[in-house]
Amino acid sequence: MLPAEISYPIFRSTFGKQERLTSKKEIELIFKSGKSLFSFPFKVYFLFGNEEAKVEAKVLITVSKRQFKKAVDRNKVKRLFRECYRKNKNKLDLSTSNKPIHIAFLYVHSEIISYVEMEKKSISILEKINQHIDRK
Repeated sequence: MLPAEISYPIFRSTFGKQERLTSKKEIELIFKSGKSLFSFPFKVYFLFGNEEAKVEAKVLITVSKRQFKKAVDRNKVKRLFRECYRKNKNKLDLSTSNKPIHIAFLYVHSEIISYVEMEKKSISILEKINQHIDRK
C-alpha cells in the first residue's frame, strides 16, 4: 500500500481530435519548411507552431497508397501506429519549448510490421525528435 502523501503525475493516454493535425495550411507548411528525419520504417517531418495552443503536439499519420493498394492495409498500419503513439506520447519531452510542435509521420515500409516491433520503432523515433528539440 502506498502512503497517502506520495503523488504521481497523472498522464492521460488519449489521442483526441484536438491532437490531430488537420489544417491543410499547417500540413503544407510542415512539408515545405519543416525539419525531417528518418528512422526506418518512418520518415518524420516536424515544425514548431507559432501560436499558443491547448495541446503541445499535433500529429499527422499517413501511409502511402503506392505501398499499400488496399485501404484495409493502410488503415491497419495507421491504427497500429496511433495506438503506439497514444501509449508513448509522454516520451516526447516538450517542457523546454512553450510553442506547440506539429509532427507528420510517414510510413515508408512496404510490409505491415508487428505491433511490438512498431512500438519499439515509435519509441526510438520519439527519442530522436526529443534530441532535435533539445538542439533547438
